[in-house]
Amino acid sequence: MDNRVIEIRKRLKKKLDPLRFEHTLGVSYTCQALAMRYGYDLDKAELAGLLHDCAKRYDNATMLEKCKRKGIDITDSEYTDPSLLHAKLGAWMAKEKYGIEDEEIADAIRCHTTGRTGMTLLDKILYVADYIEPRRYKAEDLPEMRRLSFIDLDQACLSIMDSVLNYLKSKNCPIDPLTQAARDDMKTVVERNRQKEDVKDEPVKRYGTARSRSFGGEKRRRHKNH
Repeated sequence: MDNRVIEIRKRLKKKLDPLRFEHTLGVSYTCQALAMRYGYDLDKAELAGLLHDCAKRYDNATMLEKCKRKGIDITDSEYTDPSLLHAKLGAWMAKEKYGIEDEEIADAIRCHTTGRTGMTLLDKILYVADYIEPRRYKAEDLPEMRRLSFIDLDQACLSIMDSVLNYLKSKNCPIDPLTQAARDDMKTVVERNRQKEDVKDEPVKRYGTARSRSFGGEKRRRHKNH
C-alpha cells in the first residue's frame, strides 16, 4: 500500500460530506479490484479512486472561480454546467494539495467524468469504477455493467458511455462534446478488438475443419481396407 493513502483518507473524511466520502472509498476499492483483474498497478489505481472527487467539497460557483484563478481551461459545456469542473480541479488538487506527481493518475482524474479519446487503462478503470462502485444504486443497468466490467473493460466503458448519453438525451441535458468524442473513440476500440478476436479465431476454425476432414478421410480408408 502507498504510504500516503491513510493520510489522504483522513484528510478527505474531513473535507467531504459523509455520502461523498463513502462513494470515494467505494470507487477506490473498485479501482483496486479492476486493477487486479486487468493487471494494473494497485497503488496507482487506489490513489486515483481516492482523489477523483476531491474537488467535490466545493459548490459550482466556487469551482468555477477557482478554475479561473488557477488558469484551468474552461469549455462552453463547463460554463453551462460547472459541476463538470470537479474533474479538472480535482486533477489540479491531486498534484498541488495532495502531492501526486504521477501524470497518469492526474489524467485519469481529469477525464473521469467525460472520458476522452485514447483512454489509458487507468482512465478506463476509474471511469468504470465511478459508475459501478457498490454504493451506486440508481441506474437500472448496474447489475449487467458490474458483470461486464470484469469480463471486457472496453465494452463496459462503451456501454456505460451509451447509457450516460441516452440518459442525458432523455432529460434534454446538454452533452459535452468530449463525452461524445470519447464514446465514438471507444466504439472504434471495441470494433477493433472484435476484429482482432476474429483473426485469432480463424486459424482455430481452419485447423478444426482440416482435422475433421483428415479424421473423416482416415475413417474411410480404414473402412475400405477392411
